[in-house]
Amino acid sequence: MKYWDIFVNGYTGYAKYLMNDIINPSWNSYFYWLIIVSTFFLILEVVIPWRKGQPVNRKDFWMDGFYMFFNFFLFSLVIYNAASDVIVNLFNDGIKAVAGFNLQQSNPLNSMPYWLILLVGFFVRDFVQWWIHRLLHKSETLWEFHKVHHSVEEMGFAAHLRYHWMENVVYRTLEYIPLALLGIGLYDFFVIHIFTLAWGHFNHSNISVSGRITGGILGGLIGIVLANGLLEVTVFESASLFTKWGIFFGSIAVGSLVLGPVMRKLFNSPEMHIWHHSYELPEDRRTGINFGLTLAVWDYLFGTAYIPHDGRDIRLGFPGVEEFPEDFAKQNLHGFGK
Repeated sequence: MKYWDIFVNGYTGYAKYLMNDIINPSWNSYFYWLIIVSTFFLILEVVIPWRKGQPVNRKDFWMDGFYMFFNFFLFSLVIYNAASDVIVNLFNDGIKAVAGFNLQQSNPLNSMPYWLILLVGFFVRDFVQWWIHRLLHKSETLWEFHKVHHSVEEMGFAAHLRYHWMENVVYRTLEYIPLALLGIGLYDFFVIHIFTLAWGHFNHSNISVSGRITGGILGGLIGIVLANGLLEVTVFESASLFTKWGIFFGSIAVGSLVLGPVMRKLFNSPEMHIWHHSYELPEDRRTGINFGLTLAVWDYLFGTAYIPHDGRDIRLGFPGVEEFPEDFAKQNLHGFGK
């Protein structure tokens, strides 16, 4: 009954968490962070659109909005959260039975500072996700599910969250096991996920900003970490309020000047990701290009980066998208049988 109890507790626990998240907003309320981040990019698409002729209420805008809440809340409530707890415990128990030790209790992150736990968690998750994303394009079976995401014909921030529910099963199972075994907890995962959520919205949004702006934003985030002593460096922990503000604005300047010129090589961007959704792919790369979710560096390291020119107005989708189901129910039944 152990795994059944884990399943039930995971289900009821998540239901209570979600209800409390909505009724009692706090700084770690994922429900409201999703709304805030989405509203922010919606405003940017209105104020500084990249494709000026594309309407804000683009094709399938409202359906993509529903996908946001279905994939991130309803699906998790129905099965994923509880099922993932069972899978992780089964995997860890299997390791203990074969190798004789507990990976969750023996991992080196237990004794590391919080900022390093987040950094390791972020890189491990993004690297695993890169390979999963590539698998979704390589496998003919998984590609049928992934077609839902690529059925977007007018790109906007909410397209980030249009994907088949089976992708939740594939992504979350394969990414959550290594994170859980590393000891990445729910709150750690929340912090990482909010950052990657915002960057995913950015990659799909109808805006274009220079690397110096995104470099400055990243520098500002690093400045917040430094100014609040999260790196556990004594000189920052004892700094005055004036000094902390200086650290923050100085980090923005350094990020813009130093990271700015290389941001589009390090991180994904709308200019890079638009090519991932291109209707026409290069002859020698029929299984896809630009697989990065947050980081672009994996594509440059493994030779899958492809940005031949400004792709602002390229056709999106895939051959056959004209006949692909257009309503939510049929899209989420696609991929099963014929």
